Amino acid sequence: MLSIRELRIVFIILFGASILALSNGFADNKPMKFGAFSIEHKLALPGSPDEIYAAFTEHIDKWWDHTFSEKPSRFYIEAKPGGGFYEIFDKSGDGVLHATVIYAQKGKILRFDGPLGLSGKALKLVSTLSFQAMGEDSTQLSLTLNASGEYEEGWPAVIDKVWHHFLFERFKLFVENPEKLE
Repeated sequence: MLSIRELRIVFIILFGASILALSNGFADNKPMKFGAFSIEHKLALPGSPDEIYAAFTEHIDKWWDHTFSEKPSRFYIEAKPGGGFYEIFDKSGDGVLHATVIYAQKGKILRFDGPLGLSGKALKLVSTLSFQAMGEDSTQLSLTLNASGEYEEGWPAVIDKVWHHFLFERFKLFVENPEKLE
């Protein structure tokens, strides 16, 4: 017969062993890097700051080509504080909030806070687009993206390339020659 002290020791050993056994079967842990990074892009576009701002905010469905659904029912930005950058999948309203607009000043600044295509990741992205007149008929569009949180090795370079794609390969083409994207 075991003493109370011996029973406690057996219980602690069995309890610890069961916790270890359970924990080994539940998680596939992978290390993540924690930190922050920033990305900047600038490009010149034909048109006034108001026109370029409108092209970005009112026609994003024409040139933004990274979506969660193959063919969204609606894809749009509500360019007002608290508005959303939405992708609606279908008529039932299923979809994704890519980001929340935290600053909107027509023709000057659009800032949104959200994971964009990295929904579900522990990475905070704040994207700021500035629209600055260059002469009478062109605008400098500047993007500053600040990110912080957990991210995998290589993500900053990938995010930089994706924004380059959006701005230089898609948005610029849309502004200069929209029929080429249709």
